[in-house]
Amino acid sequence: MSFESDKRFNDFKHFPRGLRRSGEFTVAEADSLEKYGTSMLAIYQGNLAPRDEVETAFAEQLKAGEPGSNPHAKVWFKYLKVIGPKRVHRLCTVAGGASDEAAGSFGGSGSMGGGMGGGDESLD
Repeated sequence: MSFESDKRFNDFKHFPRGLRRSGEFTVAEADSLEKYGTSMLAIYQGNLAPRDEVETAFAEQLKAGEPGSNPHAKVWFKYLKVIGPKRVHRLCTVAGGASDEAAGSFGGSGSMGGGMGGGDESLD
């Protein structure tokens, strides 16, 4: 039997309410992760050598970086994508990068209005 494990897989760090209630996985995907996730994680980390052709195919898909048609690899790659770093979408960007000089004109080190912006200057 492929991906045998006595322990059910749970990732309470990323899914505090459980895999099923996260809303990220279908019921079938959550079942697959709970049943086989412990072995998948061990193979992924290199702590467990593949024991049969299904696990060997899974390990090869991991090395290739693409799930292909392997259903176990598809679920695992989806899991990795969900727990991975989130992409940040910004509403505006500065083309070519912002320099310190450009940032200074918006209240940084430059004084605008003849010294009215500083807090350390005496008003005498």
